[in-house]
Amino acid sequence: MDLVLLAVGAIFVNNILLAQYLGNCPFCGVSKQLSTAAGMGVAVIFVTTLASIFTWLVYHHLLVPLDITYLKTLAFILVIAALVQLVEIFLKRHSRVLYDALGIYLPLITTNCAVMGIALLNIKHELGFGSMLVFAIASAAGFALAIILFAGLRERLLLAPVPVAMRGTAIALVTAGVMSLAFLGFAGMVQ
Repeated sequence: MDLVLLAVGAIFVNNILLAQYLGNCPFCGVSKQLSTAAGMGVAVIFVTTLASIFTWLVYHHLLVPLDITYLKTLAFILVIAALVQLVEIFLKRHSRVLYDALGIYLPLITTNCAVMGIALLNIKHELGFGSMLVFAIASAAGFALAIILFAGLRERLLLAPVPVAMRGTAIALVTAGVMSLAFLGFAGMVQ
């Protein structure tokens, strides 16, 4: 039951994007089309899960025994950058359409603070391996959910009569704020 609450909390209550405001660059940049947003969501889930596994292992089996935990940020950056390069090579070879659609935003996963934030939160909350895995997958799924919902709303906004002054980025940011408030409604579910 604790793992279910951890997952629900990571997806809805403490959504990495809408409650903790991590990962806003790809959120605004890739969310213009639903297909691209879904691809980015899947890529973030994959990278975040692998990055969390490897950073947890590096922290607990290398940094802690050597008493060099102060190097965790540097070590985590290296692990995440290497994983993103592997994902980029894989997509370029096996899904050229998604690779082209994501464009510059795929390498931006390397600097996506949501991926790094989840890895650091795993260590901060002193989660065991199983709890860390559930938290990482759920947090990344929350990111994917938010970006896909936002992309769907942005596609519908293209058809709506939006005042000239509010078109583009302005209405996108207002919509993101309203989505954040909507997710705030889940705050009473899980602490």
